[in-house]
Amino acid sequence: MTRDGLIEVNETQQTAERISSREADSDFSKPDSAAAERAIEHLDAAHTRKTNKKAVKKEQEATALRTSTSRLQFTDEERATPELETYIKKSENAADRLDAVKTAIPKQKNLVKERTFDEAAGKAKTRLRFEEQEKPIPGGKAHRNPLSRPAQGAGIFVHNKIHSVEKDNCGVEGAHKSEELAERGAKYGVRKLKQGYRSHKLKTYREAAKAEKAAFKANVNFQYHKTLHDNPQFTSNPLSRFMQKQQIKRQYAKAAKKGGAATAKAAAGASQTAAKKAAAFAGRHPAGVIIAIAALLLFIMVSVGLSSCGAMFSGSMNSVLGTSYTSEDSDLVAVENNYAALENGLQSEIDAIESTHPGYDEYRYDLDSIGHNPHELASYLTAFLQSYTPQSAQAELERIFAMQYTLTLTEEVEIRYRTETSTDPETGETTTEEVPYEYYILNVKLTNKPISELAEELLTPQQLEMFHVYLETSGNKPLIFGGGSPDGSPSEDLSGVEFVNGTRPGNQELMELAKQQVGNVGGYPYWSWYGFNSRVEWCACFVSWCYNQAGKSEPRFAGCEWQGVPWFQSRGQWGARGYENIAPGDAIFFDWDLDGVADHVGLVLGRDESRVYTVEGNSGDACKIKSYDLNYQCIKGYGLMNW
Repeated sequence: MTRDGLIEVNETQQTAERISSREADSDFSKPDSAAAERAIEHLDAAHTRKTNKKAVKKEQEATALRTSTSRLQFTDEERATPELETYIKKSENAADRLDAVKTAIPKQKNLVKERTFDEAAGKAKTRLRFEEQEKPIPGGKAHRNPLSRPAQGAGIFVHNKIHSVEKDNCGVEGAHKSEELAERGAKYGVRKLKQGYRSHKLKTYREAAKAEKAAFKANVNFQYHKTLHDNPQFTSNPLSRFMQKQQIKRQYAKAAKKGGAATAKAAAGASQTAAKKAAAFAGRHPAGVIIAIAALLLFIMVSVGLSSCGAMFSGSMNSVLGTSYTSEDSDLVAVENNYAALENGLQSEIDAIESTHPGYDEYRYDLDSIGHNPHELASYLTAFLQSYTPQSAQAELERIFAMQYTLTLTEEVEIRYRTETSTDPETGETTTEEVPYEYYILNVKLTNKPISELAEELLTPQQLEMFHVYLETSGNKPLIFGGGSPDGSPSEDLSGVEFVNGTRPGNQELMELAKQQVGNVGGYPYWSWYGFNSRVEWCACFVSWCYNQAGKSEPRFAGCEWQGVPWFQSRGQWGARGYENIAPGDAIFFDWDLDGVADHVGLVLGRDESRVYTVEGNSGDACKIKSYDLNYQCIKGYGLMNW
């Protein structure tokens, strides 16, 4: 009996046989080579399958990257949106241009490996094929002629020998100088020919890079305006619009590097969706959002400490100062008034044309509107002059004024006929005839080129960039020139109000028209009607538009203090704060900071025993109905209309 069971031993034959029925124990002292080989084969096969899958996936990504395009795919809903139609067209035109330029890039056929993975067999297959690819941009070191260096050395040796003896003979010296000049000219010509040849070869690549940049810009512009269309709340703040555009640009560029325009558009769409969700959540839980922000700020203040808070404050101040007008408020207003005086002088000149140029049978007028955006002027002067005063800015004011307005007087003579009757004194017969005469016409034409267009021509790229920043932020002084109200509260309800009628007649039809404008945001119908090409502080434009709709060509003003108030005061149609006999349709002027300068204007709806009710444009960038105490200290006065 052994540990392996019962053993029968034949001592004669010196043999041993195991006769036990118990299963023998495994012998681990000797390795099982067959099992080890099977395990190793299994591991090798798994590693091979994993490696093959990675190789196939990498090849597929490389193929997708090579075939990526800058063309966006637009949905039917996007194409049916009028606000996006222009940007879709620009994006498609830019993509067409890019495709056309890319087809002109030289191509070459390269031998590439293509790997496919057979899931059933667990193996990858590799095959070779030719693929047409764009030729890389020519570059690198030129292949030099191996004989050029010895030839150059021989030439230098000959020139040195001639130079050593040329002083002894004027003729030899002159010939040598002429030869050197000819060689330099030849080398210069060869160098220019090589440069021209290389420039010609690279022309297609330069055009492709330019078209790629234009397509990228057009696609980002579409994504930005689509975001504004889907999220109207972004349009309320110029700084938020700027930050949103930069965010979309970064996300689009990052996605475009990975998977082309389709992936980039999906990334931009995800950004829009996230923005929508964030805005919706904030709208549903305003208190929670405020508490979370307050808690986050408190945590930052405690963890970072006073030094970090000081750095944050310094950075914020630098950001604000970098986008603010650098001149004193009094200088900003004084320069604006000087420019308005130039415009008033131009208007007086046009009004006096018929008296200063008498003798014409007809005067024909083709006049653009006289007016400008005060923030465009201040942004231009700040970008061009930095800090300025009325004295230092006067020369530039006159130059800009001369470029903005062009007044042309053209005389025209027409031959016309009139019927004249004459009587013969001898016979008494009366005859009529058509007699020609000269008909004199004076054509008066005024063109107005906006300051924003002049800035494109006159400012350097760096100054132009600062001009746009100042214009976007209004120099962080949006009400410096008047024309707005920061009040973001909703429009008031007039139900239950009992108006007190005074002795002066008003215009109820005008007030019904003004009330119909309540809810308009941005003021486009009013400032564009006035003649501005971009948004301005539009409360005065709204009042002027309402007067025009009521059949009044005057008053027509875009500035409260430097146009509106003087118009009423110069005609004796002015009532100070506390004036009781106001009527519907009168203008009401406000001075928010109590510095004596009108900052805002609206229309009087009426009054009761204690309050005055108004319709105002640009009240928080919208048309609203508001009310104030009759003795409210910010009421500067009333412009009294004669109906």
